[in-house]
Amino acid sequence: MQSKYLNFNSICICFVSFFFLFFFSMINFFMSIYFIMNNLVIFLEWEIISLNSTSIVMSILLDWMSLLFMMFVLLISSVVIYYSKSYMSSELNLNRFIILVLLFVFSMILLIISPNIISILLGWDGLGLVSYCLVIYYQNIKSYNAGMLTALSNRIGDVFILMVIGWMMNYGSWNYLFYMDFMKNDYIMYMVGMMIIIAAMTKSAQIPFSSWLPAAMAAPTPVSALVHSSTLVTAGIYLLIRFNLLLIDTLFIKILLLLSSLTMFMAGISANYEFDLKKIIALSTLSQLGLMMSILSMGMPNLAFFHLLTHAMFKALLFMCAGVIIHMMSDIQDIRFMGGISNFIPMTVLCFNISNMALCGIPFLAGFYSKDLILEMVSLSNLNFFIFFMYYISTGLTMFYSFRLIMYLMINDYNLLSIYNLYDEDFIMLKSMMVLLLMSVISGSFLMWMIFSYPYMIYLPFNMKMMVIYVMILGMLMGFIISNMSIYSMSKFLMSYEMSNFLCLMWFMPNLSTYGLNFYFLNMGQILMKNIDMGWSEMYSGQGMFLILKKYSIFYNLFQMNNYKIYLFSFILWMFIIFMMIIL
Repeated sequence: MQSKYLNFNSICICFVSFFFLFFFSMINFFMSIYFIMNNLVIFLEWEIISLNSTSIVMSILLDWMSLLFMMFVLLISSVVIYYSKSYMSSELNLNRFIILVLLFVFSMILLIISPNIISILLGWDGLGLVSYCLVIYYQNIKSYNAGMLTALSNRIGDVFILMVIGWMMNYGSWNYLFYMDFMKNDYIMYMVGMMIIIAAMTKSAQIPFSSWLPAAMAAPTPVSALVHSSTLVTAGIYLLIRFNLLLIDTLFIKILLLLSSLTMFMAGISANYEFDLKKIIALSTLSQLGLMMSILSMGMPNLAFFHLLTHAMFKALLFMCAGVIIHMMSDIQDIRFMGGISNFIPMTVLCFNISNMALCGIPFLAGFYSKDLILEMVSLSNLNFFIFFMYYISTGLTMFYSFRLIMYLMINDYNLLSIYNLYDEDFIMLKSMMVLLLMSVISGSFLMWMIFSYPYMIYLPFNMKMMVIYVMILGMLMGFIISNMSIYSMSKFLMSYEMSNFLCLMWFMPNLSTYGLNFYFLNMGQILMKNIDMGWSEMYSGQGMFLILKKYSIFYNLFQMNNYKIYLFSFILWMFIIFMMIIL
């Protein structure tokens, strides 16, 4: 009876959360249209405490960008919660899971609407803490390790945000929007830009902080859909979009362009060697984050924001489809066991293919509008050949791993069991996927009309204009050829075992960050704590003082007890001293 009541209770929480989040996302959508049309910005400020002319305030910034981003976050989270009702139906503590997801969404919204660096830290740290709780949700060793890697990697960014708060004490307030022009012209304040870049790199998993993102796949699939589309990993991009005035013509931004291009390339290569379904999609997220970060570092924040929003829709849908497939396959994630599933779960496969094609940038789906515009702006820009090459080869690799995924999942034969039951009748999951399917098709075009009030006119030679199509066709052919090869001939064709191992393991980044950084730092921290905190500093401060006082108090206690022997002994001693003095 108790479990039934709990189940009913959690279902009620699901529906209420879904309804309110969806309702608020629609309100935000219409408000964002109104703000764009009338060029409005609302800035609200509430002073919490004022100390020595330094005010700690709660600020809220409502402009078209924050409202539109909130609309996408609320829409995706409402759909994810509705989807979780079915996906997590066997979970006894479903309401705990829903409350964690709602906390996650609340932290992200706090980050989105904050023009104040202190309230940004609250949202930023909230994301880190709740993401740790969600990554370790399935309590096993793998999840604990992944959660610790995620938390420690994000902690680096938190420290840099704290340093920015300290650095901004040079000004009168923490509302960074008012000081952008001063910071831009102040060479000392370049440090703020550098710290913000490093913080954003940790949250958005750029090289060398990339290894936590595939590890975070230990979380439940609905959480992955939320994390990889619009919340945790996009927080760094959104912060840099807000701070974009600080990032013009500095050395750090050139380094960021190089690192984000390498991230894009590395993730594309690694996805082609991966066999875990969720990790392939995670690596594709990493590749798209590199794309957003690189176009942002070239000074085009609106394009980065545009791609951020279109990517959120099809990536959430892609994870949801992967969740349904994993559910049907008895929790098996290896794509080598799958195959021919289009015969059994056609609606899920339809959603999967459309989101995959939107990811590739197939014309007139959501991803096409943003990716094509980004690549044409890159072709138009005054860039060196290396970065240009990275952009186009990464686009080809996106097509490569997407087509490989389609080959393994739908075209190859089914490889798992002789008797199996795959069905496509979970209507709660399908309904939630239909919302995102619609958005994956139409969001690119309507965002293009909304965000860019005037159309971009990009004039290029025919071959440069068609370069995107050439690269996509080449990537598709490579994906088809490689997927049809045997493992032996494929490894011989691509490269040696050692090289493929290097590329498969994300350029050995997980090993470096897990064993090289976290393990040694944690070990060193333990030794320091043992020898200094619990050793010398204890001896010469708290514990040492305590022992000295304890000994003296025991000694004085003898006198306080009025012990006759002590007084007799001291009387004889004094008499002896006086007698000796008289004699001498």
